[in-house]
Amino acid sequence: MTAAQQADPQDPVRSRVLVVDDEPSIRHFMGRALGQAGFDISYACDGADAIRQAAAGRYGLIVLDLVMPDMDGRAVLSQILRGQPDQAILVVSCMPDVSTKVECLELGAQDYLTKPFLVAELIARVRARLRARPQHEVIRAGGLVLDVGRLVADLGHGPVALTRLEFLLLKELMEHEGRSVAKPELLAAVWGLDFDPGSNVVDVCIRRLRSKLGFELIKTVRGEGYQLAC
Repeated sequence: MTAAQQADPQDPVRSRVLVVDDEPSIRHFMGRALGQAGFDISYACDGADAIRQAAAGRYGLIVLDLVMPDMDGRAVLSQILRGQPDQAILVVSCMPDVSTKVECLELGAQDYLTKPFLVAELIARVRARLRARPQHEVIRAGGLVLDVGRLVADLGHGPVALTRLEFLLLKELMEHEGRSVAKPELLAAVWGLDFDPGSNVVDVCIRRLRSKLGFELIKTVRGEGYQLAC
């Protein structure tokens, strides 16, 4: 049995990781660490190569450097997700500011890791992201059905496609059906922030969900947060 099969014998695709970084030393440092942890590693040296490989291959996760000479990592992120909207992507970057992290998460990245980082943290983040991708799971709350594998919601009128953040926010509200969820809880669960960045990212995402699924679906509980109303 290979190391990749040991990582996930039920779904070898989820053990395949594409490492994207223009610096060979960093690229192979990450690849060697993840390979020793049991993952099947492929490499891309720039944005164009990453987009080509993502379109041609099937990867459980793409580890994407944000700063590359040929293309901005955010453009690479957007283009990959345009073609493969369910592709899991972990952004790694030397840019520690909250605005960049939030922007990448808004674009559809599942996680954001700031350089420099410890090998143990990289491996833990990769494992966590892959564990967070169950196949064919369906969550129900009232008349609302959320398809985890396809990132779509259905209120009985047909499936509605969601962005990754919209999906995560709606999933969090569904898992707390019957009670309101405060903004700090939503920021921590969906954006991975343990503090309020002073922006209205939660409110914006709520508005998008309401526009897609109906204003009545999510109610504002004054002074408390948001609650699923279905």
